[in-house]
Amino acid sequence: MPTEAHRIDVHHHTIPPVYREALSDRGIAESGGRDLPDWSPDLSLGVMDRNGIASAVLSVSAPGVHFGDDAAARDLARRCNEASAELVATHPTRFGFFAVLPMPDADGSATEAAYALDELGADGVVLMSSHHDGSYLGDPRFDAVLAELDRRSAVAFVHPVAPAFFDRIDVGIPAFAMEFTFDTTRAAFNLAHTGALERYPDIRFVLSHAGGTVPYLVGRFDLLWFTDDALVERAPKGGSAYMRSMYYDTALSANPHALSSLTELVGADHVLFGSDYPFAPEPATQMTVHGLAGYPLTVPPGPGWNGGPRSSCCPRCLVAWPVEEPPDRLPVLHLRPD
Repeated sequence: MPTEAHRIDVHHHTIPPVYREALSDRGIAESGGRDLPDWSPDLSLGVMDRNGIASAVLSVSAPGVHFGDDAAARDLARRCNEASAELVATHPTRFGFFAVLPMPDADGSATEAAYALDELGADGVVLMSSHHDGSYLGDPRFDAVLAELDRRSAVAFVHPVAPAFFDRIDVGIPAFAMEFTFDTTRAAFNLAHTGALERYPDIRFVLSHAGGTVPYLVGRFDLLWFTDDALVERAPKGGSAYMRSMYYDTALSANPHALSSLTELVGADHVLFGSDYPFAPEPATQMTVHGLAGYPLTVPPGPGWNGGPRSSCCPRCLVAWPVEEPPDRLPVLHLRPD
């Protein structure tokens, strides 16, 4: 690993053999309109080494593990998470993982979250933005899952999927290029609108792809608080405040258009490096690195600089440790305590 490696990649996917086989058995050969890429730990490590990535937090990507059968989804989630835990044990300084949950099976997901966080040592969980039954994060039926995460001050990495109605959107644009960003926005706004972010304030949410369209649309979202007394009651802080409490990764978003909007909403201390490898191939990782190097993301000096006291965004290892140089160094996720 290069001595200058400093980036912590919070948006880095794993495709373990058990997951690829499960998708193949169901005739699924793509995600978001892109063919499933080749993946292995060595391929990830090579990309990391060539792009200054010290460690990566692995997660299963869309479409997740639930295809209509709760028992099958629970079994697939458990096998994927145990495979990730084994990989982390083999490369403890290079990889961490976000555990996949069998959503929208709330009971099974609450059980798997507790097992993965408490027994497997997961660094958090990955939650899909929506599910095959049309439900979204924030739906009260998922309160048991959020309660388990909140109790542990867990990190919840929100990854988009093509929504259940995607086949009825007749525009011919692959989901990853457009609809993924909208589904992230629906999930984030719904978490605030239903009061979930108020009820479970200790979950550290990380939104993929600079939050989708959250930074651009949050001003419109705020208008709801002027006309809905019930909304004010269940979510008194207002839309922008809840969106500012979240963290955002840079995957496929390290360009001036996205970053200027994002950094009007949150400070650089809530922006985390993300590559989206291998679904976004290595040239996209290189573009992210170069895009960040050319954008003035800075964190004001204060507690947490260069090894000072860490701020908490992860129960075991803690997120958001700003560092000074080079200029694209974002807050990082330390996978293991010193």
